[in-house]
Amino acid sequence: MSLKSFQLNLVNLRPWLTLLAVIWLLGSLGLGWLVNSLLIIVGLVLLAPVIAFVGFRWWLQRNLVVDQCPVCRYEFTGLNNSQLQCPSCGERLLVKEGHFSRFAPDGTIDVTAIEVPAKSLED
Repeated sequence: MSLKSFQLNLVNLRPWLTLLAVIWLLGSLGLGWLVNSLLIIVGLVLLAPVIAFVGFRWWLQRNLVVDQCPVCRYEFTGLNNSQLQCPSCGERLLVKEGHFSRFAPDGTIDVTAIEVPAKSLED
């Protein structure tokens, strides 16, 4: 190992050695609480996005609903306990308890039509 490569390695380690020396100096002066608080802040800054990501995924799994439109049977996604419009037929829908239902004002009676085959007079 040559002297030049050793000097290059020390140049790369210089910021870390300086940081270690500052922490050691602050700890020896009785300012360990400052070092501890800085470490806690750095830890929170690193952990907060991970916790937020996991929490958001958990919330999405509980509130994201995939169902079919009751009018046109088009399958799409919506958020639980919200109102939305079907992208296929334009029907206003209400998302409750993991299913889509037609949104109707109070007092509206929803009727499902049934197709009845017609009989000819000759039968």
